[in-house]
Amino acid sequence: MGRKKFTSFVIPELEIINAGSEGKSIGRYNDKVVMVDFAVPGDIADVKVISNKKSFYTAQIQKISKASPDRIETFCTHFGICGGCKWQHMSYAAQLKFKNQQVVDAFERIGKFPFAPFEPIAGSERTTYYRNKCEFSFTDRKWLTNVDQLYQLTDDERKGLGYHIPGRFDKVFDVEHCYLQHPTANEIRNAIRDYAIKHNMPFFNAYTQEGKLRNLMLRNNEAGDWMVVLSAKGEYDESLQGLLEFIKDSFPQVTSLMYVINNKRNDTLYDLDIQLYAGVPYLIEELEGLKFKIGPKSFFQTNAMQTQQLYQIARDFAGLTGNEVVYDLYTGVGTIAMFISAHAKQVIGVEYVEAAIVDAKENASLNNITNTLFFAGDMKDILNPSFINQHGKPDVIITDPPRAGMHEHVIATLLQIEAPKIVYVSCNPATQARDLGLLNVKYNITRVKPVDMFPHTHHVENVALLTLK
Repeated sequence: MGRKKFTSFVIPELEIINAGSEGKSIGRYNDKVVMVDFAVPGDIADVKVISNKKSFYTAQIQKISKASPDRIETFCTHFGICGGCKWQHMSYAAQLKFKNQQVVDAFERIGKFPFAPFEPIAGSERTTYYRNKCEFSFTDRKWLTNVDQLYQLTDDERKGLGYHIPGRFDKVFDVEHCYLQHPTANEIRNAIRDYAIKHNMPFFNAYTQEGKLRNLMLRNNEAGDWMVVLSAKGEYDESLQGLLEFIKDSFPQVTSLMYVINNKRNDTLYDLDIQLYAGVPYLIEELEGLKFKIGPKSFFQTNAMQTQQLYQIARDFAGLTGNEVVYDLYTGVGTIAMFISAHAKQVIGVEYVEAAIVDAKENASLNNITNTLFFAGDMKDILNPSFINQHGKPDVIITDPPRAGMHEHVIATLLQIEAPKIVYVSCNPATQARDLGLLNVKYNITRVKPVDMFPHTHHVENVALLTLK
């Protein structure tokens, strides 16, 4: 027998009681959770239920009867279409409160272990224009909110350069002004788009896989230098050279201008050769006087100011005296390793991505740091007894894994090593709580401090200190 077809319905005057996952807020109806887009806890609203999942409804606001005291006016004209700043309709104080609660909920629901009282969340001094990297896509059929507009626009007017609609690889909306990256990003992006339209350069079509211009990556540092990486399909030709020359002549602050030919069916650049057109193939960012060389494929935290605060908290949690051997797991390009190097006897960085270790060694050399060693490979294979005998048992382990958290084999290895302290830096409180629950058999969680790296989003970083029982 077929599944009964769902019919949407309206819930009148639903009270929004909390912030939920993925930037949504939640209410309850007939003992079932209702996940509502663009609601603020404290709102009372009529909502239209658009889907019925096993454990929750998803809904959209139709009418707000009473606005939450935390609801504020949005600042971006793309709000509601873009997936970037989905909490900008919520006061920043409320954002911090709900991010802090998100970590508490993860620890209580997933970790299910006793932990020390939370320290106040570290907010971001800069809540707009804080990112140092953004990526945009060209499209020959930009997303329109009104389908009738499609037939009123010329082919050139349908071209756009912007972000993908959330969850849609094939839909791109044209960005006029983005508040994530320094305003210069808007000037560069819009100038590139306008030049390409004026000179009849074909924009990419995700369905047909045709079109010259595919993607644009913009990076900047705190000093005001910019990196532009232009991705194109086909061959390097006069039209592409003309656009690159236009960028070079129009924006002297672009100190690193590159291009890449991408004839694949996906947009990833990590397996492609990126060509330097003008300037140097990197930017230099400084944190506490340390210099970090950032190439087009380098991973570097996208909020430099908050990164410094995050690493200061991690260093404070580690309580280094200058005599410790520290293992820095998932070291990436060695940012944390170098940030703590002046406070430790020896820092051993381990990272799965070999190219990142190359960058880490270069960054250590750039800063004349001599007490760091970096190794590429699988954590569970590298951290064996002979490695520890050679480099010394760690007094402190700092781990900063990706969103998926640590593999269970890595956790088992940490339990075998029994370092006196572990500092766990996480971009996903849920997987962090899961991992800490496993480590809890030998460790107490003694300090916890969330950090807001991405204002106006639901994302939150968290730092936890574990001490051996």
